[in-house]
Amino acid sequence: MNACPPKPAIAGRAGVLLPLPLAGAYDYSIAGQARRGLLVTAPIGPRESLGVVWGQAQGEIDDKRLKQAIPLPGEPALPEGLCDFIDWVANYTLTPPGLVLAMALRSRQAFEPETMRTAYIRGTVTPKRMTPPRQRVLEIAGDGLARSCPDLAEEANVTPGVVRGLIDCGALVPTELPEFRPFAAPDPGFSPPTLNTEQDLAAHLTRDAVAGRRFSVHLLDGVTGSGKTETYFEAVAEALRQDRQTLILLPEIALTVQFLDRFAARFGVRPAEWHSDLTQRERRHVFRAVLSGEVRVVVGARSALYLPFKELGLIVVDEEHEQAYKQEDGPIYHARDMAVVRARIEQCPVVLASATPSLESYVNATNGRYSHLKLTRRHGDAVLPQVRLIDTRADRGEAGMFLSLALREALAVSLAAGEQAMLFLNRRGYAPLTICEACGHKMICRNCSAWLVEHRYRKRLVCHHCGFETAMPPACPQCGNAGFAACGPGVERVAEEFKSVFPEARVAIASSDTLHGPAETQAAIRAMSKREIDVLIGTQIVAKGHHFPQLTLVGVVDADLGGSDGDLRARERTFQLLHQVAGRAGRAEKPGLVLMQTRNPQDAVMQALAAADRDAFYEQERKYREAAHAPPFGRLAAIILSGHDGDAVREAGRILAKCAPAARGVKVWGPTPAFYALLRGQTRERLLLQAERSVDVQAYLRNWLGAAKLPKPVRVTVDVDPVSFF
Repeated sequence: MNACPPKPAIAGRAGVLLPLPLAGAYDYSIAGQARRGLLVTAPIGPRESLGVVWGQAQGEIDDKRLKQAIPLPGEPALPEGLCDFIDWVANYTLTPPGLVLAMALRSRQAFEPETMRTAYIRGTVTPKRMTPPRQRVLEIAGDGLARSCPDLAEEANVTPGVVRGLIDCGALVPTELPEFRPFAAPDPGFSPPTLNTEQDLAAHLTRDAVAGRRFSVHLLDGVTGSGKTETYFEAVAEALRQDRQTLILLPEIALTVQFLDRFAARFGVRPAEWHSDLTQRERRHVFRAVLSGEVRVVVGARSALYLPFKELGLIVVDEEHEQAYKQEDGPIYHARDMAVVRARIEQCPVVLASATPSLESYVNATNGRYSHLKLTRRHGDAVLPQVRLIDTRADRGEAGMFLSLALREALAVSLAAGEQAMLFLNRRGYAPLTICEACGHKMICRNCSAWLVEHRYRKRLVCHHCGFETAMPPACPQCGNAGFAACGPGVERVAEEFKSVFPEARVAIASSDTLHGPAETQAAIRAMSKREIDVLIGTQIVAKGHHFPQLTLVGVVDADLGGSDGDLRARERTFQLLHQVAGRAGRAEKPGLVLMQTRNPQDAVMQALAAADRDAFYEQERKYREAAHAPPFGRLAAIILSGHDGDAVREAGRILAKCAPAARGVKVWGPTPAFYALLRGQTRERLLLQAERSVDVQAYLRNWLGAAKLPKPVRVTVDVDPVSFF
């Protein structure tokens, strides 16, 4: 897709798209010339809504009946590239364009002038009574910079009353400043790194692509610790030199903690952030600054794709293989794929970075569709860790214990040497299943067909899908017996076992249950970096993006977990996750050791990890997918039916299956109950469309769904290119 040419101004009437679940734009009258992207206030029913001029009016309504849309003061507008991107996403995902627009329009306040705040500067009056505290305040204010009353008090180490006294006598005079300080511009020459030969070649190619202002896709494929971040920072530096904006996507907020520090060390200032943990005021500030061009670099989660960049010169998708880039609620899209689309619309390069690329990106790179930039060795003197498999069928350890003898011995050696270790188990809580010892009754969520997870520290049973939780019952609700058995381990149970063996060690648990938001995550990472923690026990939150120089041992408690999830990407995801976990070990001078506990050491995933032969595993997966006509060698789309009336949902599934159009190269599977047949109180059925790559899946789905007359209470959700089959 080439960049769209500028759209002509629209006079008199125009189609206005509203951020609502509507099929398209509505006609409105507009005074004067209105260009595509212009922000307006438009009446809809009894209320008014923010809207965007989207194109020519349909002309189906008489001029006298048209309602008037009013441009916002100052006539702000969304960039045309963003408008074209919204149209593309809506068409590809079969989502009403208004719902996609809603992701780009967070609030009307974002387009209003920024609130001003009162600050103070040195006046011409000298106070009659001068004290040392007053003198300190005036000396600080003498540099001419405006500061708030609390800031002056803090810098001068005085009480706010001292500052207020100087204001009252006229020694400090008020001035108005914007609510937020302007974003500082990153300096591309602040602290350039020393790159090795592989890094320098990759950086040179991406810098040239940025300077050329043309669309291209580059897979930056480097082993863990190879310096991928420092390498693509050189492309960011080139975008800054070209006076262009950069978007860097990260899969999870937790990964921003160390990343922001690394960015500041390279460019002198931190970038702007965009994620759900920001306040509404902060989000409006970033949005305005992106729209005006003040912000040059944004680091954000997947929703940052919908920010109104004026002059986008580079997109980076870090950890591009991560499933967290898939949006599962509302408009369903994959941020990695949509990043490529936006880069194509904006005519700028996109860099996909990963040590374990998605098979889709790997195939595109090896086939020559993407530029394949390889970093094959760790930066500096660090080497890749040794990976050993522990067959838990032979090394059972004590009954009811989950750390093998070999892993315990390695932990003892690591602790004795004053080094750090990490234990990984991708399972939150204490135990994933609680059953009655007498009758075998399983504690199941009342809203979902899922087990309740025991969180022993809180004495609660929790559903990790809908959030329902309840106190641990005193007796079985089915037979009245008072004895319960915890089946399987979670990170809390592993921590309990570890403490019983190594009571003197300093241990911390890292999971979404214990680390709430970036601040707590940052505190835990800093504690680990300062060696205030000996052993970190965590879920996938600790698996990627972190650099701990003294971490030499990684133990994977259950390497088989997730390897047989019943979908075509289960093996790929297991390999990626375990490879990333293993990559935390030995990232500095000391060599690393990774011990993986498994019941199936002969499995291809385990063998590839032990042999450090990633490409052999990828080629095996490639052949399997190609034979099955599965992505990236075929297309998939899922239809999920849900509703509170189970009979209506199942009937809708039967209706859809019967009216599926016959087409060459298309197969329809189902309906069948979803993996979680009951989720948040709703019955769920799934159908799966499998098609050859040449098939227009969107056209087929529109034709299919348009012909089906389904019961009204049933909700239909379409997931093009699904990555999960739950």
